[in-house]
Amino acid sequence: MSLKFSKPLLTDIPQMQSIVKKEVEEGIILPRSDDELATNIRSYTVAIDEASGEIIGYVALHIHSMRLAEIRSLIVKEGHRHRKIGSRLVDEAVEEGRRLRVKEVLALTYMGTFFERLGFVEIPKESIPEHKIWADCIKCKHFPVCNEISLIKKL
Repeated sequence: MSLKFSKPLLTDIPQMQSIVKKEVEEGIILPRSDDELATNIRSYTVAIDEASGEIIGYVALHIHSMRLAEIRSLIVKEGHRHRKIGSRLVDEAVEEGRRLRVKEVLALTYMGTFFERLGFVEIPKESIPEHKIWADCIKCKHFPVCNEISLIKKL
């Protein structure tokens, strides 16, 4: 399968919401409204199957400060998982962080081993450098009892 990575269009939002619906319902990924996706559309990168033109995954790189960015909303459509598409999406986001000259990329996740394979190192949640990250946590159905782990990749 040949993939193309690009920035999504506003018209891609319904397809993006469809891909992530199950994980949002299960509390694995935080819900984002259509308006929130639209406001932050430039933060996202989509993986497109070049043969079909279908979006099969996406990731967001959210900038918190001149020093810190965060991987958010990483999803690969069912039926396309276990093909390294998620790894490639994270690599795209990390490379974008490098181009922007952030110093660290954070991931809050239930998939620690996945991120460790990509060079991220687990850190205590209490040491997360930017407290505004926690503002998103109140949207989560698992708040305040959460077993996500935090990982950092230094660039």
